[in-house]
Amino acid sequence: MKKKLIAVILIAAAAGGAYYWKKRSSKTAQESFREVRAEKGSIAVSVLATGVVQPQNRLELKPAIAGRMEDILVQEGQEVKRGQVLAWLSSSERAALLDAARAQGDAELEKWKKIYRPAPMVAPMDGVIIARNAEPGQTVSLSDIPLVMSDRLIVKAQVDETDIGQLQPGQTAEITLDAYSKHKIPGRTHSIAFEAKTVNSVTIYEVDVLPDSVPSFMKSGMTANVAFRIRRKDDVLVIPQQAVREGEGRDGVETGPYVLVPGAGGDKKKKHDKKPIQMGLSDGKMVEVTEGLAEGETVLVPEVRWDKGGGSQGTNPFLPMRNTRPQQPRSGGR
Repeated sequence: MKKKLIAVILIAAAAGGAYYWKKRSSKTAQESFREVRAEKGSIAVSVLATGVVQPQNRLELKPAIAGRMEDILVQEGQEVKRGQVLAWLSSSERAALLDAARAQGDAELEKWKKIYRPAPMVAPMDGVIIARNAEPGQTVSLSDIPLVMSDRLIVKAQVDETDIGQLQPGQTAEITLDAYSKHKIPGRTHSIAFEAKTVNSVTIYEVDVLPDSVPSFMKSGMTANVAFRIRRKDDVLVIPQQAVREGEGRDGVETGPYVLVPGAGGDKKKKHDKKPIQMGLSDGKMVEVTEGLAEGETVLVPEVRWDKGGGSQGTNPFLPMRNTRPQQPRSGGR
């Protein structure tokens, strides 16, 4: 019985504290404004997606004969041309013959090298060597893959089905690699998959994005973020999206968007006027104003501040109290 009584008291105290905090917070919250001028600028609407850097065409180069890799002439990342010799390969019979000749001296070895030539491994197309899986002297079979090459690197982006209708081949895009986030790589939409895939219960379409030029630091397997440029307007009047409010008339009927402008009294915290506007494009942060404002006109962007209430900022009594003692300066710091 005693434990139940204590539990009831604790619940009542918590409920009372929460009510007190809610009432106090609602009283201390005050809306203030900062002034922003409507200015000419650019605004763009984009579709964002994530993807992975992959070869557009990946070729695994397998040996034509089983034997031994005598020499490999290329390294990973090296550009090659179609018909270029990438490696020399000895068949198992040639390798055994050369080993026997080597035991008889250099002259005998050179004699059989000229008589029994190695087989070349040739690049089937222009591209880049992206993997070297063998070294000279290594024995390989017909199923081994000593070299892998690709014609060029692309980004295979995953686009949500709700956005895929806005994309089309040839659209400009901007690629950002997670490993090199400061570098923006321009590109274009190359192709859009006709068949959807389900990833984590979300229907997506794969979109191939071709970089205009592949930088040296771009590597297969890197994670990329792609912004597909849908529409862009330059030299238009823009204001922050936060400045726009949706109006309501009588009986909850919307009257259209409007902004707040400083009133005749000049007190931006209390006195302001409503001004209806017409909007155009919006990128989520800035919005185009087509009617209702002129360039240089001031609008008010709302900000919420908390009243300190006589020198002490409102705090939740059920949260741990902060240490209000001044911190000592660290040695060596400013």
